[in-house]
Amino acid sequence: MNKTAIPANGRFNYRTIPFYVVLIAVLFLGWSPAISLLLGLVIGIFFIQPNPKRTRTITKYLLQFSIVGLGFGMNLINVMKAGSSGFLYTLVSLSFALILGYLLGRWMKLDNKISYLISTGTAICGGSAIAAVSQAMKADEHQVSVSIGIVFILNAVALFVFPFVGHYFQMDQHTFGLWAAIAIHDTSSVVGAATQYGHEALENATTIKLARSLWIIPMTFLTANIFKNKESRFSFPWFILFFLVASAISTYLPLPNEISIPVVAFAKIGFRATLFLIGSGITKQALRNVGFKPMLHGLFLWVVISAISLCLIIGVH
Repeated sequence: MNKTAIPANGRFNYRTIPFYVVLIAVLFLGWSPAISLLLGLVIGIFFIQPNPKRTRTITKYLLQFSIVGLGFGMNLINVMKAGSSGFLYTLVSLSFALILGYLLGRWMKLDNKISYLISTGTAICGGSAIAAVSQAMKADEHQVSVSIGIVFILNAVALFVFPFVGHYFQMDQHTFGLWAAIAIHDTSSVVGAATQYGHEALENATTIKLARSLWIIPMTFLTANIFKNKESRFSFPWFILFFLVASAISTYLPLPNEISIPVVAFAKIGFRATLFLIGSGITKQALRNVGFKPMLHGLFLWVVISAISLCLIIGVH
């Protein structure tokens, strides 16, 4: 049961106060994405997030608006180059993740739908892919919550680990952006990790990840066919198109610095807030619900994909 700011007796729950205090601090103190996520995890585990359902909706749209805002600070030509250069890596890693995830799930005798959701989230774009595909396969609430919980936990780990690994191997910004886009699940954590690495890494990672997100479209129809769901519905990710429009405006009809700089700055603040809200949604109950076998499946699949893609990218570059 979700705990909210106002219990049934009508009294305000003071355990929600830290949530609001830290959220305000994240918005105005300019902490890094990693710190924002870490503080969210502390709130989620030890305190209370008010109205989790509404917070999830806010997080979804805040992430999309922030991505579009970042587009006003990017060059469309560089964006298109990054998207095309990452296509082959995306296709190979996506196919490999789905095949390995299927085989691993069969070997572990894991619930078929949970295995499929984890594999899809790893292959494409984490929670967004799981949410879309789960409707096409008519997954129940438990199967979806377990899969998304695993993805969110691994995203949190990636935000701290990936920049460290990148610096250890002395990866340039272009290479790190490519690796982050391929090996980290959610767009929010991809952007968070790349932001810590530099502007070129951010530009490269964001573009490749958004291009990767478009694979949700064929994957949703494929899933509906596999699980024989003729009533499947799909919502096109329009924010990706708006991101490209914003990049085109930045390139060919540049806004004055007095406008573009604050827009990009607010977008980065939005990303920090997004990561904080995601972290605050990882509660003790969510961790208990994940289970050992699904967690092991997701962790092993993610580590293998990350390691192989790292070796390939470093070898080529």
